[in-house]
Amino acid sequence: MIGRITSVFGVKGWLKVFSFTDPREGILNYTDWILDLDGKRIPAKLEEGRRQGQAIVVRLKGISDREVARTYCGAEIRVPTAELPELPEGEYYWRQLQGLDVFTVEGECFGRVDHLIETGSNDVLVVHATAGSIDQRERLIPYLPDQVVREVNLSEQKLIVDWDPEF
Repeated sequence: MIGRITSVFGVKGWLKVFSFTDPREGILNYTDWILDLDGKRIPAKLEEGRRQGQAIVVRLKGISDREVARTYCGAEIRVPTAELPELPEGEYYWRQLQGLDVFTVEGECFGRVDHLIETGSNDVLVVHATAGSIDQRERLIPYLPDQVVREVNLSEQKLIVDWDPEF
């Protein structure tokens, strides 16, 4: 997911978008969108967009009416994976980290990465307990490569962290 449609903008079918890209305007680099709304996947084409204050506003192909645009509010914006740029070694998209099993450097299982949150200073892994976890606690582990996160192994679907189980 690269963003979410939050509300309508103006009377000509424009939409306000909350962008998860960095920088925010990066969402405008993708023209083929897949809108995920109420369990339906709707293909959409970005016609134009711009920054409007702190927000991003966009016009999608075929939408020129405020009431029609309103029906898309709340949709998650996705793009085909093939359109995402390849990251340098050691960097990962959040979607790649979600679902990884999390182990301490000693081999204790904390659970599985459910999702990540952005805090400003660093991202945080939200780890939910699984059947093989050392306990049933939810853990918030800072995503700090080389400090806390020691290894990300996508092929084995695991992440090794240097983190005290008592935290």
